[in-house]
Amino acid sequence: MNYTVINRDVHVSDIHLVAVASASLFLIGDADVINLSSAFDTPPESLIIGPFVPLVQVRGEES
Repeated sequence: MNYTVINRDVHVSDIHLVAVASASLFLIGDADVINLSSAFDTPPESLIIGPFVPLVQVRGEES
């Protein structure tokens, strides 16, 4: 992939952040390199991959 970047002046007057999630990046300005990484701290045996069991309403119950 080839692309051209033309950097211009950046003027930021005010920033108001309400919240930042744990997987967020807040960047103003230039960055030569951004390396993304991820960590998974849950044991592999607790991860369930596969078809989900559909939730079926039992007769006589109301939701």
